[in-house]
Amino acid sequence: MAASMQRSVVALHCSGGVRSTCGRVLSRYAVGVRDTAPAQEQRRVFRVGAARCARGEEGNAPGCSGRRFESMRVSGRDVSADRRRFLGGMALSVTLNRPEVDDRSRRPVVEDNEEPEEEVVERDYTGTKHVPIFVMLPLGVINCRNQIDNPEGLINDLNALKRIGVDGVMVDCWWGLVEAKGPKMYDWTAYRNLFNAVREVKLKLQVVMSFHQCGGNVGDDAYIPIPQWVREVGKENPDIFFTNCKGKRNPECLTWGVDEERVLRGRTALEVYYDYMKSFRQEMSEFFDDETITEIEVGLGPCGELRYPSYPQTQGWIFPGIGEFQCYDKYLLKSLKETAEAHGHIHWGKPPSNAGSYNCKPQDTGFFRDRGDYDSYYGRFFLQWYSQTLIDHGDRVLSIAKTVFEGSKIASKISGIHWWYQTASHAPELTCGYYNTSYRDGYSSIAQMFAKNNATFNFTCAELLTSELNRHCPQAMADPEGLVSLVFNSAWNAGVKVASENALSCYDRRGYNKILENSKPEADSTGRSLVAFTYLRLSPELMEDDNFFEFTRFVRRLQGKSIADLPVVVPKPKKVPQVAKKHEKVLKPLICASRM
Repeated sequence: MAASMQRSVVALHCSGGVRSTCGRVLSRYAVGVRDTAPAQEQRRVFRVGAARCARGEEGNAPGCSGRRFESMRVSGRDVSADRRRFLGGMALSVTLNRPEVDDRSRRPVVEDNEEPEEEVVERDYTGTKHVPIFVMLPLGVINCRNQIDNPEGLINDLNALKRIGVDGVMVDCWWGLVEAKGPKMYDWTAYRNLFNAVREVKLKLQVVMSFHQCGGNVGDDAYIPIPQWVREVGKENPDIFFTNCKGKRNPECLTWGVDEERVLRGRTALEVYYDYMKSFRQEMSEFFDDETITEIEVGLGPCGELRYPSYPQTQGWIFPGIGEFQCYDKYLLKSLKETAEAHGHIHWGKPPSNAGSYNCKPQDTGFFRDRGDYDSYYGRFFLQWYSQTLIDHGDRVLSIAKTVFEGSKIASKISGIHWWYQTASHAPELTCGYYNTSYRDGYSSIAQMFAKNNATFNFTCAELLTSELNRHCPQAMADPEGLVSLVFNSAWNAGVKVASENALSCYDRRGYNKILENSKPEADSTGRSLVAFTYLRLSPELMEDDNFFEFTRFVRRLQGKSIADLPVVVPKPKKVPQVAKKHEKVLKPLICASRM
């Protein structure tokens, strides 16, 4: 008990005692803190999401192990949204919190008062609903020459996935490869060859319409920018890209301000997206007809996610910075001004000037601090406009996709912005465009837009544990479990089908168990569950014996199958990432990046 009290307490100050956000008095726990915790820890009393309180987890003070960081892979792998926001910050956090290591054994020295790792308790999922599982293919499966990279190795891996029961794979169809030669000059040859290979193995396909840049982050060896002809337009008119308050442009994707502006060689952005998707549907009709392609995921922003590019590492962002608003291109500024004038408040026609910079903390800013301007009349107006612009963009593009892919399932992705979730303003969510605070559900309106377009709601970070994150990086005040609970229930309540994926590379049993728990909530009397789970991602590490065995167990349990015939294997202890030799080349550039 004493050791656990060294962690931050998750609660709210209120008259008459310490109370959780759902109103339960935590007096016994709070008294224990006052009796045993150091003075500086006693003052660290934070809030927890109502969803966590409803699960009865008030006594679980946030703490985290950095275990998922050990399994992170950078070189040659995708750096997804949540993973990218960890690269710099977690590397620095790991370094600053480095345990003492015995050089003779290369294992951490355990202090006498340190608690042993909890035993993993597993639920039996035999006979539960089959949740289809897809595996993302490597980013560079189609290389810059528009050819399949290492086709023989890929076929071997696909056969291995098929043997253990994986339902299918996911692949990005990069705009920058397909329409590289010029407007409406599409080359689907490499993707047709890839789809044929997948079909021969009798796997299904989830295909992503990727209208964003691939790579460009620390350690990435896959770099696929948006088409050259679009970048040339950007040189003449840089306002086609998202822009921050300092005028810095982000060429990762197009600003939503040009959705209906004819700035792309006579076409609007929506017309460009429509033409691309229509060409794909026509060229790949045979794969739709035989149901090899089961779903189209539509990219709606950076990393294919419906969000603003508010935390770009290329512009100096480091986890857990709050990010910056990205609405300073002339098209979005015009929209904001016109909306303010329509509301009779001309002076509200500018973004906030006190929202800080990429790596600020909420309390460092006048806008996001407790009782800050985010909750003023102007703040509410601005955030409503900012988030509604995001929702309107998603609605426009998904409406087009629904028309083009009539009769097929469509989906899109929402990012899991879990840091600073235990604060009032939820600043990183706000800069991303999700108007979600401690008093406002910002995901219901997004889910309703998905419901309108009959699109599946795909959400990330299904494997992350709040306790692990906060033990290694308590300053982030993250709560991925509370966030996942809120988002899933908001989507389900809107009548939307929900799918998910892991945010970081995951090879360990605790991460898999968390995914299973989120996929098939035991406490949900309605029997709601995910319609699919997509694993990030196929890699040499996944195919290693121990990792592939754990993945096989996970696949069977996710599909409701028995694992009784598999060997009983005790998971090996996780290596300390700071001293694991295979990660030394990864950690060095991450730490350097975090100090820039």
